[in-house]
Amino acid sequence: MATTNGDTDLADGHNPQNGAVYDPTADPYVPERQSADDMDEQRNKNIAYQYLCHLEEAKKWIEACIDEEMPPTTELEEGLRNGVYLAKLGHYYAPSKVPLKRIYDREQTKYTSKGLHFRHTDNINYWLRSMEDVGLPQIFYPETTDVYDRKNMPRVVYCVHALSLYLFKLGKAPQIQNLYGKVDFTEEEISIMQMELEKYGIQMPAFGKIGGILAENMSVDEAALHAAVIAINEAVERENADETLGALQNANALLVNVDPEDKQEYQNELFSAKEEKKENALNKDPKKLAEEQSLREGEVDSDVYDTLLTQAEIQGNINKVNIALEVASLNEALENQNANVVLKALSNKILGLKNVDPDNIEWYMKELQAARDAKGQRLDKDEIQASINAANAKAKSQKDLSKAVADINAAICAENSAETLKALKRPEANLPKVHDNGEQLYQSELKEIRDTNEEDLNHQQLSVAVQVLSAVVLINDALNTGSSDETINALLNPDAALDDVESDLSYAERYYSTLTAARQTKAEDGINFLTQEEVQQCIEIVNQTVHEEQERILAITAINEAIDEGDADMTLSALQMQYAKLNDVEPHEAVLYQKQLHAEKEKKAANSEDESDPMLWLDEIQSTVNSCNKTAADFNKLAYGVALINTVLSSPDATPESVMKVITDSGVGLHSITAECGAEYLKELTAAKKAKDLEGDEDGDWVCHTTKDGHNYYYNIKTNESAWVLPEGAALNCHQLTKEEIQAILTRVTSAHDRQLLFKSNEDKIITLQAHTRGMIARKSFHERMDFIRRQLPAIIKLQSWLKGVTQRRIYKDRLEYLNTQEEATIKVQSLARMMAARNKYKKRQQYFRDHVKEVVQIQAFFRSNQARNDYHILISSNNPPLKVVRKYMHLLDRNEMDLSEELELHGLKAKVVKQIRSNVQLENDLSAMDIKIGLLVKNRITLQDVVTHSKKLKTADMGRPASGIKSLSKEKRHMLESYQHLFYQLQTNPNYLAKLIFAMPQVKTTKFLESVILSLYNYAANQREEYLLLKLFKTALEEEINHLLIGAEKGSKVDKMMEIITGNPMVIKMVVTFNRGAKGQSSLRSILQPLVKEIMDDKNININTNPIDVYKTWINQQETETGEATDLPYEVSTAAAAMGHNEVTNRVQESITKLSSLSDKFLSSIIAAIDDIPYGMRYIAKTLRNSLTEKFPDAASDDILKIVGNLIYYRFMNPAIVAPDAFDIVDVGAQKGMTTEQRRNLGSIAKVLQSVASGKTFGGDSDHLSGLNKFVLNAHERFKAFCIKVCDVPELDDRFNINEYSDFVNPTKPVVYMSVQEILDTHALLMEHEEIVAPETDDRLHELLSDLGDPPSIQDLIGHAPVDTNEQQAEALLTNLAKSEISLTLTNKFEIAGDDDTDMVQLFIRTKRLLVDVIRVQPGETVPQVLKTPATEEQKDEHIALVSKRVKQDEKATKDDDKLQRTMSVLHDSKLPLESIKRKIEKNLATLEEAKHVSSSDNYQAMVTSIAHDIRNQRRYRNQRKQELLKLRATMNGLESKSGFYQEQIDFYNKYIETCMLNLQTKTKKSKESKKKNEAIKYTGARLHEKGIILEIEGLSENQFKNVLFEISPVALAGTFEVTAHFLGVKMDTVQIVFSDLLQLQYDGVAVMKMFSRAKVNVNLLIFLLNKKFYGK
Repeated sequence: MATTNGDTDLADGHNPQNGAVYDPTADPYVPERQSADDMDEQRNKNIAYQYLCHLEEAKKWIEACIDEEMPPTTELEEGLRNGVYLAKLGHYYAPSKVPLKRIYDREQTKYTSKGLHFRHTDNINYWLRSMEDVGLPQIFYPETTDVYDRKNMPRVVYCVHALSLYLFKLGKAPQIQNLYGKVDFTEEEISIMQMELEKYGIQMPAFGKIGGILAENMSVDEAALHAAVIAINEAVERENADETLGALQNANALLVNVDPEDKQEYQNELFSAKEEKKENALNKDPKKLAEEQSLREGEVDSDVYDTLLTQAEIQGNINKVNIALEVASLNEALENQNANVVLKALSNKILGLKNVDPDNIEWYMKELQAARDAKGQRLDKDEIQASINAANAKAKSQKDLSKAVADINAAICAENSAETLKALKRPEANLPKVHDNGEQLYQSELKEIRDTNEEDLNHQQLSVAVQVLSAVVLINDALNTGSSDETINALLNPDAALDDVESDLSYAERYYSTLTAARQTKAEDGINFLTQEEVQQCIEIVNQTVHEEQERILAITAINEAIDEGDADMTLSALQMQYAKLNDVEPHEAVLYQKQLHAEKEKKAANSEDESDPMLWLDEIQSTVNSCNKTAADFNKLAYGVALINTVLSSPDATPESVMKVITDSGVGLHSITAECGAEYLKELTAAKKAKDLEGDEDGDWVCHTTKDGHNYYYNIKTNESAWVLPEGAALNCHQLTKEEIQAILTRVTSAHDRQLLFKSNEDKIITLQAHTRGMIARKSFHERMDFIRRQLPAIIKLQSWLKGVTQRRIYKDRLEYLNTQEEATIKVQSLARMMAARNKYKKRQQYFRDHVKEVVQIQAFFRSNQARNDYHILISSNNPPLKVVRKYMHLLDRNEMDLSEELELHGLKAKVVKQIRSNVQLENDLSAMDIKIGLLVKNRITLQDVVTHSKKLKTADMGRPASGIKSLSKEKRHMLESYQHLFYQLQTNPNYLAKLIFAMPQVKTTKFLESVILSLYNYAANQREEYLLLKLFKTALEEEINHLLIGAEKGSKVDKMMEIITGNPMVIKMVVTFNRGAKGQSSLRSILQPLVKEIMDDKNININTNPIDVYKTWINQQETETGEATDLPYEVSTAAAAMGHNEVTNRVQESITKLSSLSDKFLSSIIAAIDDIPYGMRYIAKTLRNSLTEKFPDAASDDILKIVGNLIYYRFMNPAIVAPDAFDIVDVGAQKGMTTEQRRNLGSIAKVLQSVASGKTFGGDSDHLSGLNKFVLNAHERFKAFCIKVCDVPELDDRFNINEYSDFVNPTKPVVYMSVQEILDTHALLMEHEEIVAPETDDRLHELLSDLGDPPSIQDLIGHAPVDTNEQQAEALLTNLAKSEISLTLTNKFEIAGDDDTDMVQLFIRTKRLLVDVIRVQPGETVPQVLKTPATEEQKDEHIALVSKRVKQDEKATKDDDKLQRTMSVLHDSKLPLESIKRKIEKNLATLEEAKHVSSSDNYQAMVTSIAHDIRNQRRYRNQRKQELLKLRATMNGLESKSGFYQEQIDFYNKYIETCMLNLQTKTKKSKESKKKNEAIKYTGARLHEKGIILEIEGLSENQFKNVLFEISPVALAGTFEVTAHFLGVKMDTVQIVFSDLLQLQYDGVAVMKMFSRAKVNVNLLIFLLNKKFYGK
């Protein structure tokens, strides 16, 4: 642990170099002679101690800056790795560059729990950018990996020291301390640091030379600066303030803010600093003898600035003095309460205070005074800055609060709920939390409050209202959750200001349901929220309901007590209580209520396990009451019905019908009644009634019925009264039949009747039952017989066998006797059978030949075709095949004249397309001219208005001045714009230019050029056209890189041999892969690899580790963990072979290899299956690469070329995405989660195997343990080669995109690209620089385009304005920003499509060739002249006539339904001539063609023969190609015609628009007289127009004769056209028409003077002004 000891002296026995204690008695200046090893050891310890001191210095300085404690010195390196402290340091001096909120893991919680994360590198990068922002020279910067991976921590500490000195010079940070010799470290700490430094082998930076390096990096004279600094040090040493001031004011010292009045303070501070530095330098090595020895041995690097102050230290101390003086002045002004002086001091640049706003001076005074009072003494700079920041925050908060309240009131008044919510949520409003879902509630309630107050709401009112409304919103949100607990919590919120809310949870559900119902009711009206008032009403309703329920509970208790008393009247009274709210309580049923309720209560007690007396609940009581009422009503009906039955039975007039009527009454409830038994019922019931009448003597009026619960119901049969208790003195009647007796009689009669019907209706079933019974008996007898037979089965079989043998022997003897008698007939039959067999064999052989006749013919044809094959080989391979060979295959051309027709149509269409393109280009130029004219009309209108305004107000105005940028309406700027559009069109459509430019420019600029210019020029392949052109560029550039190698180090090394494409980094390959990994290719990679990669990452059981050493260590660790015992095996093994010597390691590695082979095969199969998902651009470049390599290296093996193709497709395109799927967005991995080490190792192992598969290299050497994969690698490599071949099998660009040379002339809209000004200028400059390389031909179009542009313009020329009233630095920054501005370029082609001047000769060549074919077909010969000169025989003439006739018939058939060929029949008529006439025609045509140099008689017209042979070879392909080309040309022609129509419509529209503009220029006045005057002709003499400057000269007339010339100008019917008539001495001389738009065009073209009447010279500008003034009212 380091401790600071600033007062330690060497005599105390402490060695500052290593912290160890040495013998004070020893002579410090005569050290004991040490060995070399001891000296090296001591030197290393000294270095370690010095580095620890520098660490402690950096730690103390950073702590002082960020005001935060850091880890101990020995742990500081590890603590800096996450970059948090460094980023906080960057925020200290560059807060705008490193905001605190951007620092990742600012509290280091993630680092503490999970360790380093890749996002910690962002903190390091922020620190590096902050140093760039303040201007620290980059020579001090460390790499990100130096910090994050701890690769070079001394360089990081070195950078911190340099930064501290640099910031101290700028006055932005305190000076770093020199703690060498003042810090103690233990021997162990020094040894550990020594081992760390030796481990990494890092050279210690020269910390003492930081000041010198800072001075060297200043763009000044280093010698002069050095001399000036030494002079200052010498002056300070002499302690003369005036001399020191003079040295400080030396311009070569580059010191600023030197105030002569403070010279003594400067002297004191600098002297103190210099003395301290000198002391520190001496403390480094006080042993002078050792120093001299070290110097001799070269171990100490002495520096003059070890004891002298550097320029940075001098400037820092000057700033320190200035700041201290200014702070003192500020404190003094603060004591005097002088606001103006305080403000002036705060604004002083020397203090460097930030964010000082003069408007906040009152706040500054309050805050500074408060801080000073709190401290009790003067404030320092940091405290002043803190007070300024606090005051600014308070002032801003108050201003923002006032504006926010005003905005809220405005939004409320506007009834815009969205704006109201937005205004309420603004942090400046400082209101309670506002919820988004309460938008309508806030608006409606706040509007109501404001309307009630009749004035705007202040902040206090808004705070109270929003607090309540937010609580109400939370209540509404709680209702949405469906939770009563959340609802009651929201209601109990004191912010809601609700009264009488019960906190008892029993109320929660009631509140929730009531509020929900109320809100649903409002929702029907479209309002989805409750207000605070409505919530309060719901609470009161719930409270009232609960109160009523409590009263009802008391009533239920009273009812139960009355039931227990057994008093029916008391029970009745309790049931009739108001709060019980029982329905249908009948007083006369009180007894039944009492009995039934008592029974229910006893029943409930019996079923309850509770020993206490249970109580009946309200619903049970109500249910019992209802049941009693129903029972009473049912028994009343029952008693009445039974009495009525007895009355009918007692009547002598009783009939079956009357009996049936009363017994079927539903009130009695009798059942089992059948209508057919009416008479029987009457008989039985009458008998029973009579028997009943004879029983007993009592004859009362009451009868008794018993309920199912055993209660007696008494009914008076005379008065129909009823009671549940027999009245006193009443007697029962015993002569009445009861319900049970009547039901028994009815059931008995009905059962007898049903039984009789049952037997009658089931007679057939009874018979069936009897039959089944007899059948069962018969089957039983049969089964018994079968059992007997089974027991006797052997005897039965034996008997049957004997009988069958006797029968067969008898039959055989009879047949043998018959054959003996028929011997001759038998022989005849056998002969016939043999004959049939031979015949069948012959027929089968014959049929075999018939079935294989094709094979027989092929065998025969093989011998014939052998000779024909040789001839065909000559036809195919020979450049000049002989005529006799060509003649043999002439029949292959035997087709109708459709071929010739198509050929003629093809060439005709090409000519028409070119003509139409030229026509469209002319129309396009006309449209451009129209654009200019319209722009001139608009410009003329604006300019004239400005002139009128100027003449009226007599003020200068710049409104009418046109813009001066490239888009301005001037001829020069338009020419520049068009020139750039022409240039970039050529660059886009001609890939050779950019391909050569890429290789001409330095390689370090190529990537930037690709990203900034090329991709912008092709719109990042946003559509098919741009993608087609970009791929064309890639193809050309790849061929350029392979086939045209450049030499020179500055040009960059190119592909010099084939395998360099794999080992090197070819530029075009890199461009292609980068482009195809963009948006389009990214989705392809994701679809191919994502399922497999995700499967590997999700499967936690996959753990592939094929490194035997790692597997060995894992095994040892696992073994000790599981057993708890130390292993006998060594913990480390040096080689893989040693690790593989253990069976467990071998098994584990083999298991990983097996799994790896399976997964690699799965990946390979998926990649091969997804060949169609690979971007077309990638596959096409692979095809181009293969073809180019095959052409450049014809001797190379195809396997080697396929390896290079595989390297492109897999290694460069797919492999990185497999190894790092998170970086290429293959899988979605959270920023905090990341990929585990196992996942990366698994995917890396698979990628390694697939790379071997792609290259075909097996494992060996150091990877010998993976040799088990070699068989898989070799087999998979063959599959991969086939895959590469298929990858290259893609159509050409023209076929893929269906684009040809005419496509741009078909599209109505021209291609538009958006490029920044800087990109345009860079491209222009690069083309000018490498013009001879890019376009080596002198007649190349690029030279003309660059000549049109001239030298590259400046940024101001393209933008149109330059920064004014700014200093040089601001102007440069503004220009830099302007250079990023984008300009849209509508690409156009300056050059026309070249027409085919030889169209007629080509057509003549085709016709001649066709005629020659006809002649050769019928007449043989060795050469063409021989055939033409040899007379034809009659047979040959007849053959020719037959050939022509056949062709005519074919043509008639082919053109029967197609009249398109009729126009070509005249051309084809030559083929119908006689044979000799055709020959003469051919000779004449050949002579014409020879003059045009298409054929030559010197080689016997071999070009014609070769063309015929070429047609034969490519007949099919050529016809398909010709048809495709015809289709494209027809489509092109249609598109051109459509575009022509489009242009014509545009021209018509523009003409109408111009005419309308001209009409609109004629202003209409309110007075018709003035309007009439405007339309009248105007007359001026020549002298008057000469005075106005309009007429400059009239040829043949002197100026004194101008008064005799009269000019009359009058408008004609066509708007914008004027007729000018010239009269001389009253005689009409001439009349001309002038068009106003033509005058504007002349003005635009810069023509100042024009001629009229061929004699008068007229000033165009003044004539335009005259016409505007007189006819357009301007």
